[in-house]
Amino acid sequence: MPHRQKLLQLLANYGLRHPAEVLTTTRMQAFINDNAGCFQRQLAVGHVTGSAWLLDTTGKAVLLTHHRKLDIWVQLGGHADGEADIAAVALREAEEESGLAELQLVCAEIFDIDIHPIPARGAEPAHWHYDCRFLVRATRSDAYVVSAESHDLAWVALAEVAGISSEESLLRMVAKTPQ
Repeated sequence: MPHRQKLLQLLANYGLRHPAEVLTTTRMQAFINDNAGCFQRQLAVGHVTGSAWLLDTTGKAVLLTHHRKLDIWVQLGGHADGEADIAAVALREAEEESGLAELQLVCAEIFDIDIHPIPARGAEPAHWHYDCRFLVRATRSDAYVVSAESHDLAWVALAEVAGISSEESLLRMVAKTPQ
């Protein structure tokens, strides 16, 4: 349980800041409390993931990936692979998926949470991602490199995100982004 305490505290803080999201917050807390292996992708029912809502150096655009497996535009992120520091996971995934090396957390608190289904693929059964998103900023360069996990990457002006995606969680993060 100690390795889960930091995340549970971050979720408690999140719940206080976003009381309208109590059902999602409570469901995520219950999943973490009930599953000692919640950070392991081998947990077949689901696992905790970390994502970055990555703003450019101006703070006016977000880097989105056209995800190769899901075939939709989403934020950068991925599996914790056993790492309990989910903010570190979000930073690692953002760097791996974008090639941007100089990134910083805007805030150590969770920016957004989302629980979403992942469809079965090959031998991997359908499961849930319990995603913790952190607000991250590129600090030096906006020149990204497309990784093998993506069809493409694009800096999308916050005001234009709704033009490429109707994903509720993306639109929610746009609304939460400080302007």
